[in-house]
Amino acid sequence: MDVDAGAWDSIQAEGGLLARLLDAIVERSPLHRSFLERAVSYLTTEERERLTAILSYFEDAGRPIDYIADSYITVVEDTLAEQMYFLRHDAYRNSTYAEVADSVYHDRPYMDKYMYGLIVTAFLWPNHVEIARFFHENLPTDKAGHYLEVGPGHGYFMATAASNGAFDDLKGVDISEASIEQTRAIMGRFAPDALQRCDLEQCDFLAADTLATGHYDAIVMGEVLEHVEQPQAFLRRIHELAKDDAFIYITTCVNAPAVDHIYLWRSTDDLEAMIEASGFRIT
Repeated sequence: MDVDAGAWDSIQAEGGLLARLLDAIVERSPLHRSFLERAVSYLTTEERERLTAILSYFEDAGRPIDYIADSYITVVEDTLAEQMYFLRHDAYRNSTYAEVADSVYHDRPYMDKYMYGLIVTAFLWPNHVEIARFFHENLPTDKAGHYLEVGPGHGYFMATAASNGAFDDLKGVDISEASIEQTRAIMGRFAPDALQRCDLEQCDFLAADTLATGHYDAIVMGEVLEHVEQPQAFLRRIHELAKDDAFIYITTCVNAPAVDHIYLWRSTDDLEAMIEASGFRIT
């Protein structure tokens, strides 16, 4: 798509929340400015407005722009550190859930910053922007029934499904208390009418006994498989839970180190083979 070469200047001239966020990030990391200039030029007007609305929600929730900038920089710096480790060792730093659980998922202050930082990357990292666009374009808007999201994280995709879809009810399961709380808060702000038909549960997906076999008309799992030791078990469990005509949306990554990535695929061929061996056909 075309990029808006004058986006940075336009945002600065407007002087709103997005300009304040960009300034706060550059103040903390001046070398990041050129990346940010390209990133905002890639956004549509609608995406910029959506990010501004999210920043407004953060402020109303007691998370000022400086905190959001710190959260984003935390994600950037931690990811860069893991990329350097990967380049040196040709492996992720950790390979088990136990190695990252206490330092990430069960460290509430860190997990809060991680979630706030990640939602900003959905608008500033081009690969994350493309994932969100693909989800918006492919989520069925006329499909009723039961929606399940495994690992809703910051809740952005779930709020999108609630707002744009026609599902009768929505279920979200996540192992992180911070993720469940942020998802509930995002839903309350951007899809308040859906809260009464939304059930969020903190649990281990593979051990959850509240999920019915062959029950779900749509299952979404975004950027989860790389965080678990047994991704194929997750895929097979999703296959069990889905109806035959379910809409299933799954994303993950290959050779992409991050602070809590533990399962490494070396190629897309390896990943696709696992998906197909779990009973799915990639469309």
